[in-house]
Amino acid sequence: MFQVNDMRTSIQQIQRYKNNNELFPVLTAYDYPTAKIIDESGVPMILVGDSLGNVVLGYESTVFVTMADMLHHTKAVVRGSEKALVLADMPFMSYQTNSSDALINASKFLQEAGAQAVKLEGGETMAETVDTLVSRGIPVVGHIGFTPQSTYQIGQRVQGKTVEGALQLVKDAQAIEDAGAFAIVLELIPSEVAEIITNKLTIPTIGIGAGPNCDSQVQVVSDMLGLFTDFVPKHAKPYAEISNAMKNGIGNYVEEVKSGTFPSQDHGSNLSETVLNELKSRL
Repeated sequence: MFQVNDMRTSIQQIQRYKNNNELFPVLTAYDYPTAKIIDESGVPMILVGDSLGNVVLGYESTVFVTMADMLHHTKAVVRGSEKALVLADMPFMSYQTNSSDALINASKFLQEAGAQAVKLEGGETMAETVDTLVSRGIPVVGHIGFTPQSTYQIGQRVQGKTVEGALQLVKDAQAIEDAGAFAIVLELIPSEVAEIITNKLTIPTIGIGAGPNCDSQVQVVSDMLGLFTDFVPKHAKPYAEISNAMKNGIGNYVEEVKSGTFPSQDHGSNLSETVLNELKSRL
């Protein structure tokens, strides 16, 4: 069983999980109460994913998520957690323009929002940017395979299903490790390719739709809890049906308000008899 320290999980602890062959979970969170529950459940790393664009803000794509959005939600997750390492997604075009912009924006997640690390998408082409951030003291997690910020270019499909595609993913993973990232997300790639990369790298791999052979698994909490039902990815496994529970609860509330059974006297406060009598006399 993985262990979580009294202080926030460090990147060194994440590496120890890999070194000790200990599998560990990662979950997304976008708000204070969810972060608090996840943190209290012992999850060692919380990702404030730009997936909030889809599951919280209702965007059709993560492309529309801004720095302001990400900083706002990252601050809430940091306030709601005490032990987990908080990893913040860098949104579209906050780091792709040049390394200088990436450094400025990444620093905001640590200085303003209180995150302990950032995540960015891309393989070999982003290695220089990763190196720039890491060399300035900003811990980085890479992300290859299906990269949601490139959805309009590559579509939503599994990556690396050809020999050349798989070889490129291996190259991308190695380049990100060599640039100094402390972990890498593998999204929507064949499980065999994910296993090859996991065995090749010395840093932990975090899978999502990449099969069972990664060092870690990450899920979007809204998918995992059955809260977001517009689209349920193949790789997601619902462990609860929160949307149904919410519908039932809200339905009961609506009926009780309409019928007058809520609120009752027990749900409010009352004047003392003395004050009430004096009030009536003055009226």
